[in-house]
Amino acid sequence: MPHLQVIEKTAHQAAAPEITEAEGQAMARAAVNLFARWRVSDSQACILLGGLSPRTWARWKGGDIGRIPRDLKARLSNLMGIHKALRIIFTDADRIYGWVRRENAAFGGASALDVMLGGELTDIMRVRRYLDSIRGG
Repeated sequence: MPHLQVIEKTAHQAAAPEITEAEGQAMARAAVNLFARWRVSDSQACILLGGLSPRTWARWKGGDIGRIPRDLKARLSNLMGIHKALRIIFTDADRIYGWVRRENAAFGGASALDVMLGGELTDIMRVRRYLDSIRGG
């Protein structure tokens, strides 16, 4: 009969360091500016930010960010990753900021913005993964 062996527990170690509150707030401010460049409506911004209330979005646009939950930090991080990838792939500002609205065969003819407006974090991650594969990162 086999014998069971006791295995010592180890503390959970995150794959990446947790995003600090200051970093989250910086990404939120950057998202306000990025969404303006992407010509994202207020209602679209609230969807991209995981159902953020219109009132909270208005406060963000006014510079009052406040505390940001972990899942929203993940959304912001992926949105910043999309922006970074676009800046690496393209040099022309019109292409950098206009790409999200253009139809794309990789998304079945939909735009990246259409995909991201599915509302799930995985929708944003799908766009980011696509761009990362294009830029080789």
